Amino acid sequence: LPVAAWSETTAPRAQTAAVKADLTGAWKANVQFKSGMLADWKGLKFMYAFNQGGTMTESSNYDGSPPGPPAYGVWRKTGARQFEARYEVWLTKSEKPLDEIAKGGGWLPDGHGVLSEKITLSADGKSFKSVIRWDMFDQSGKPVESGIAGTGEGQRMGF
Repeated sequence: LPVAAWSETTAPRAQTAAVKADLTGAWKANVQFKSGMLADWKGLKFMYAFNQGGTMTESSNYDGSPPGPPAYGVWRKTGARQFEARYEVWLTKSEKPLDEIAKGGGWLPDGHGVLSEKITLSADGKSFKSVIRWDMFDQSGKPVESGIAGTGEGQRMGF
């Protein structure tokens, strides 16, 4: 039986064409919030992994301040080169002064944050611009900060 020939020159082109139409893949973005607790975070960067099927993970260069996990969420296409993402992150706080943390006690839960992002993909699929909304809730689910606006500019990661 004949076996279909595989060419290293044609396979990557087919993969590249498929990714340009959506967000699937890894991205790095510069993010700036205009007010609220995140406005002071200069040089804020997000890394995203948009998975096929609509799930995603986001991590920032501030995940260690205070220590916290990455955010997890979902994304979907809403129109031609238009997408939206909604992801949540657990927030932490210290119960003790920082010099006592090294002795034990660590960081405790302090509510959660919800990020909603409207993303416009560039025509070539290699970059995006976005508008982000940040809402923060205490442990009982009551709003602490709401409707904080930010913007993002991302680049697709690759070889």
